[in-house]
Amino acid sequence: MHEVSICAAAVRAAVAKAEEMGGRRIAVLRLRIGALAGVVPEALDFAYPVVCRGTLAEGSRLELEHVPVRCLCEPCGKEFSPQGAVYACPSCGVPSARIVSGRELELAQIELE
Repeated sequence: MHEVSICAAAVRAAVAKAEEMGGRRIAVLRLRIGALAGVVPEALDFAYPVVCRGTLAEGSRLELEHVPVRCLCEPCGKEFSPQGAVYACPSCGVPSARIVSGRELELAQIELE
């Protein structure tokens, strides 16, 4: 369950930033998670209160922003959301290997008190 280590790293980064900014407590921590990031959101929700214990983030709320997969078709230049296992452009039918979003795993924002 690598979600625990992901959660712990996000909390460490948020706490460091909060301390740098003089925050007393983190109220909300937002993560952006792409559909292809290989992360189970429920596991993050489960791990979050545990890794926050004893930090500026204790008692804070975790918010997850889910980022869908988007591809770019090189031949026709259209951006699209793939349907199914083959990422084929719905306009011209050419398979696309150019993924423009959906791999994100980032600390997007923290709200301080």
